[in-house]
Amino acid sequence: MMRTVLALALFLSVCVAGTTAANHPSRPNLLVIFADDLGWKDVGFNGDTRYETPHLDALAKQAMVFPMAYASSGNCAPSRACLWSGEYTPRHEVYAVHATDRGPKQLMRLIPIPNKTELAPDRITIAESLRAAGYRTGLFGKWHLGGQVASRPEKQGFDVFVDAQARTRDVSEDPKSMFSLSRAALKFMEEDRTRPFFAFIAHHAIHTPLSATAESVRHFEQKSPGLSRQDILYAASTLDLDNSVGMVMSRLRELGLEENTLVIFTSDNGGTQQSSQEPLRGNKGCYYEGGIRVPFFARWPGHIAPGVNATPVTNIDFYPTFLSLANAHAPKDYPLDGVNLMPLFTGEVTGINRTIFWHFPGYLDTPVIRGRDPVFRTRPVTVVRQGDWKLHLYHEEWFLDGGREKLASNHAVELYNLASDPGERHDLANVETARRDTLLDTLLDWGKATHAKFAHEPNPGYDPNSPIPVRKGRGKNAVKEG
Repeated sequence: MMRTVLALALFLSVCVAGTTAANHPSRPNLLVIFADDLGWKDVGFNGDTRYETPHLDALAKQAMVFPMAYASSGNCAPSRACLWSGEYTPRHEVYAVHATDRGPKQLMRLIPIPNKTELAPDRITIAESLRAAGYRTGLFGKWHLGGQVASRPEKQGFDVFVDAQARTRDVSEDPKSMFSLSRAALKFMEEDRTRPFFAFIAHHAIHTPLSATAESVRHFEQKSPGLSRQDILYAASTLDLDNSVGMVMSRLRELGLEENTLVIFTSDNGGTQQSSQEPLRGNKGCYYEGGIRVPFFARWPGHIAPGVNATPVTNIDFYPTFLSLANAHAPKDYPLDGVNLMPLFTGEVTGINRTIFWHFPGYLDTPVIRGRDPVFRTRPVTVVRQGDWKLHLYHEEWFLDGGREKLASNHAVELYNLASDPGERHDLANVETARRDTLLDTLLDWGKATHAKFAHEPNPGYDPNSPIPVRKGRGKNAVKEG
């Protein structure tokens, strides 16, 4: 009954926008190709020379590239929850994969805020809004937001859901399902040409366990015989991903769909510890740039001029952007936290003054490259970026070590100028104090406005004398993911 009411509300919203006609000529097809764990530095169009992404690089030359693009969270599930709902983590409370207390409990100073593992049915997804606007909707690949019937993609706005990870593929020729998922998406795109489509290809690559086609593995074995097996697999899987993108784009051209299809390519979070993201700091799971900055381009021939735009954007922006393209309003009384990127895409404006937030009130195990912590990828933290400035507020020091009155000594806040210091090496919190205080107030006001839950209760099991655990039997290339 609730889903029926929501669907009716969406339909009425679209009617108000004047877009009940399914064949609105100005509305493009929407195709998102979404990589898993592909880091900002892992593609040639962002300057990488370690891996090979020729198809993506060629597309990027025809697209608007955003070098300051972000995921809305540091790992898989919450990033996807933000994308689909159009909302920051405090609103849907999907903060992590599995749990927010991952790691040695005795080294957690605070009790983490509990995690939700499913996107609740009352969140109205992009797919629901687009379907109400007359789009056919299809998800091909990773959902990762719950297996209960009410939380499945079929109940969250998708006409078609295919995940070929386990069944409909030749494992030797398609070990990560890249090609079978792409073929399924292409089949969906060409089945009904009377209505625009929204197709979302959510790859499992290059997430661990790493695997790749024999051909790609041989290529890197011959090219770089000194590489470790894991490094070869990482490079080969990235090449397979790139080849699958090339296959999709080639078929779109054959079908005559290329000119009226907006294509966005990006990733769900930063790269893993397998792949250094230098000059960016950190990796997947943390909230330094290497954990949240992702590759991103938007391509729509004749509508988006090729080039580079340094405006910070994030995956919560997909929702309002796609609504604009569909000529549809947002659902009534449903807050969307992103901004419409179409003025940037079309060149109507060259930049947008905006503030971006991240909120993670828990703990993730396994430290990252050049991280803050020897135990965790991150401890509870809330982050704000405004202009070139980025501030991190760490909950442990804020709530337990004197808060604002002790900012000069408690290390509760870190402040960086990303224009001059993209690697977040020089903490300016005690230098740019006026800017620090302004950004801190902005962050705290946002927390109140979104009813963000901050980790603040002391953990009675915390033992500061407990030794840091040694991870046995796990090499540097075999870190725990998720």
